[in-house]
Amino acid sequence: EQPSAAGPQSSSRQGARRRKQPPRPADFKLQVIIIGSRGVGKTSLMERFTDDTFCEACKSTVGVDFKIKTVELRGKKIRLQIWDTAGQERFNSITSAYYRSAKGIILVYDITKKETFDDLPKWMKMIDKYASEDAELLLVGNKLDCESDREITRQQGEKFAQQITGMRFCEASAKDNFNVDEIFLKLVDDILKKMPLDILRNELSNSILSLQPEPEIPPELPPPRPHVRCC
Repeated sequence: EQPSAAGPQSSSRQGARRRKQPPRPADFKLQVIIIGSRGVGKTSLMERFTDDTFCEACKSTVGVDFKIKTVELRGKKIRLQIWDTAGQERFNSITSAYYRSAKGIILVYDITKKETFDDLPKWMKMIDKYASEDAELLLVGNKLDCESDREITRQQGEKFAQQITGMRFCEASAKDNFNVDEIFLKLVDDILKKMPLDILRNELSNSILSLQPEPEIPPELPPPRPHVRCC
């Protein structure tokens, strides 16, 4: 009995389906840093966004850690390199080196701990001293799941953000996964909106992904910024 003609054609089509197209490379690599006092949930926000996980008893970050996540916005594929910085004062000389290359900065406080909110001016001084003038800023009041223990009102957070030119404000919960994706995606969208059209068309040379491994430490501490942002 002759084999049907459909047999080999069918297996050929199946073979073609198995040969997947390689993924499209990212158009941009953007660096975002998360700063704020110890215990406000910086690592939890990063891990919820990148891995959709939450650790109830996270260990304090020592120095700097980072995670990678690729997102698509405005027709561009963006590889986000998210730096999670230690909140302790003794690590400031290490973590400040990461400010200069950041296109976006997420400043976090804990809505249930007034001292973390009172520390915000100190973190703004770090931003003014080390970060790029063009960096997008986002203030986040974390731990919205602990509403009954709230010490800082939403209005207080909004008022602080309004004093800083261009700073957005949002409350979130890494534990309940509330507003976490929105925080990062809105920040990336703001960064893209700020880029000139010719850069978006031609791709910024120092943002295009290379074949080099992801950096672990910036080459050198950046010089202080010449201009301080008014509050």
